[in-house]
Amino acid sequence: MPTPHGAVCWSELMTRDAEAAKTYYAKICGWSYDAMKMDGGQDYYVAMSAGIPVAGIMDMSGMAVFEELPPHWFTYFAVDDVDAAARQTKEQGGEVVRPPFDVPGIGRIAILKDSSGAAMGMITEAEQA
Repeated sequence: MPTPHGAVCWSELMTRDAEAAKTYYAKICGWSYDAMKMDGGQDYYVAMSAGIPVAGIMDMSGMAVFEELPPHWFTYFAVDDVDAAARQTKEQGGEVVRPPFDVPGIGRIAILKDSSGAAMGMITEAEQA
């Protein structure tokens, strides 16, 4: 069942030490991890709790776009139409940081900033078979 429109549907940790983060959350939260390759070839770790994907961990080392940012958690909201959300964001005084793009098997994602400057992701989830 897809995440309802407007609900938080995913969080990912952006860090420069994924191994330390994985160890920490494994001990504190009991997470295990499934690794998957991203477009650039680096690993993206899907945190699992009782066999359910609950979060992601991404190493942002060497990525110029993240150079000035400290490690942080990044939130994604589910929307029925991410392209419409991107248009509406601009209309409401926000910013489209990364226009909508497709992630096979995951959905269509945009990286946005609201009118106060807060960054977030929005996603229209792919239909699951």
